[in-house]
Amino acid sequence: MADQIDALRLALQHSPENVPLRCHLAEVLLAHGRADEAATEYRAALALDPDNAVLKTGLAGAFWQAGKKSEGLVVLEDVLQKDNTPAEAYVLHAHMLLQEGDPGRAARQYRRALELNPELADQELADRLGVHPEQDETAHEVVDGRMRQGMEDGAPETEFVSERPDIDFSDVGGMEGVKDEIQKKIILPQTRPDLFAAYGKKAGGGILLYGPPGCGKTHLARATAGEVQAGFLAIGLHDVLDMWIGNSEKNLHAIFNHARGNTPAVLFFDEVDALGASRSDMRQSSSRHLINQFLSELDGVEHDNEGVLILAATNAPWHLDTAFRRPGRFDRMIFVPPPDLGARAEIYRILLRDKPVRDIDHQHVAKKTKGFSGADLKGVVDRAIEAKLDEALAAGEPQPLTTKDLVAAAKRAKPTTREWFATARNYAMYANQGGVYDDVLEYLDAKHD
Repeated sequence: MADQIDALRLALQHSPENVPLRCHLAEVLLAHGRADEAATEYRAALALDPDNAVLKTGLAGAFWQAGKKSEGLVVLEDVLQKDNTPAEAYVLHAHMLLQEGDPGRAARQYRRALELNPELADQELADRLGVHPEQDETAHEVVDGRMRQGMEDGAPETEFVSERPDIDFSDVGGMEGVKDEIQKKIILPQTRPDLFAAYGKKAGGGILLYGPPGCGKTHLARATAGEVQAGFLAIGLHDVLDMWIGNSEKNLHAIFNHARGNTPAVLFFDEVDALGASRSDMRQSSSRHLINQFLSELDGVEHDNEGVLILAATNAPWHLDTAFRRPGRFDRMIFVPPPDLGARAEIYRILLRDKPVRDIDHQHVAKKTKGFSGADLKGVVDRAIEAKLDEALAAGEPQPLTTKDLVAAAKRAKPTTREWFATARNYAMYANQGGVYDDVLEYLDAKHD
């Protein structure tokens, strides 16, 4: 193994810009447990080919193998949003979701990977997820038969189960302005329906959260449900999209019906731009039909949405059809920026809660991580813990984290939000009809602690 790695490194000395060769070296290093070295090689290859989804998936895998879960997830989420997502990315995401305690989504991602590349079948992972391709094929034959007949009996096969979050706004560090907007738009109509009824206002409506990835949009939506003790249903692309014409619309209708039958409920649509992309950019009429169905459900044309609180998140609001932003739909767009100094300090307090610490100066560490997203901050804590574990193993007992440990970890990390702001600046400057992205411009023009 060492000879192979040495030979690859020697070859790269003669051809340093050979991306496939550097990728191969990274893969060999990763296969032999040398994750940090693999990450270095993947980064070097990405510097030459920044949009390569295979390289990004490899880098995410290297982070994950090294225990840097937050950093790996940030990189992988970027890959999963692209059209050319490799099957390996879905397998890796399935592993991550399973480790995070979400086997349902993990199973869906694993099945998606097998659809793209059956050779990626992993028996151990399949057993843990309860996914058996032979059984799935038989089930699909039955379901597909009904789909071809139009599924006249109505509801899709998928069953939706709402969770009851055990977090609320006290578990969300900072974001006071964002939380205040959600209070006024969604929470108060639910908790004080008498006051709103006096003005003819019902409990319900939609908010679109947008901003850089990793800044807590999903966490905030889950906390919103906890704040009003409502059921929470997180909807991803694969909960809606179906290969058979007409069934995506039926899936979406079933989701809204589930929420209407279990009020109060918070419906959270992640990556909503993928479901509601601009119709002017679409070539397939089936996609336009899905958007029209989505708009109809939001409007409550045939059914009352009272008590259904709708939130959506996107990293790319400029790709969302403008019809979604009309009154009564996602008429309130809220920019979720990276946490400010006070919020970062509070996030560190939350992340370090229940961990062995000594004399942590949260404010000082927060100053060292300007521009970091919430996911980036978690990555800093994870790095510090990894380094401290070596000391704990040597000492034979837990060693407390200190301010110095966190600052050292922060020096080895960089904010992942810069790329998003580079793109957002262009849209905010040149495609800002009606001032919809003024909040982004204000943020970019302001000085931040």
